[in-house]
Amino acid sequence: HLCDDFANKKDLDTLISHFSTNRQVTAFEHGEPSLAPFLGRLFVGLDGIRKYFETIAMLLSYENMRFSDFVVDVQARKVATKASARFTWLSTGESWDEVFAYMLCFDDENKVLSYEVWADSGAAYLASKGVLDDTRRGSQA
Repeated sequence: HLCDDFANKKDLDTLISHFSTNRQVTAFEHGEPSLAPFLGRLFVGLDGIRKYFETIAMLLSYENMRFSDFVVDVQARKVATKASARFTWLSTGESWDEVFAYMLCFDDENKVLSYEVWADSGAAYLASKGVLDDTRRGSQA
């Protein structure tokens, strides 16, 4: 499924193949839009989904992504899950460990209609500016 393929760094076409082609699809990562180009913006349609994942891949790398604690609502056709990974902001090389949450909504063919993420936008922002490590050191003083 999508979570496993994302965790295993499958190619973009494989990720997009998990989304519905019969209905409008969306991706939304909650957060303040000024902090990162993938936050707080609704990505609509398969082209939008492609742009979301391309933006993530351009800015971030990740390792050891794991999904756990799945909650399934069969009637609503929704799945919520907790995940963890180590992310690196590519342009600065700063990394952080993160726990985040997904909510996926599915059509009647079990294809994703809605992809929502709640993550640590503060760490991503600080890493993007190259000040995450300095901030950590300052908070330990």
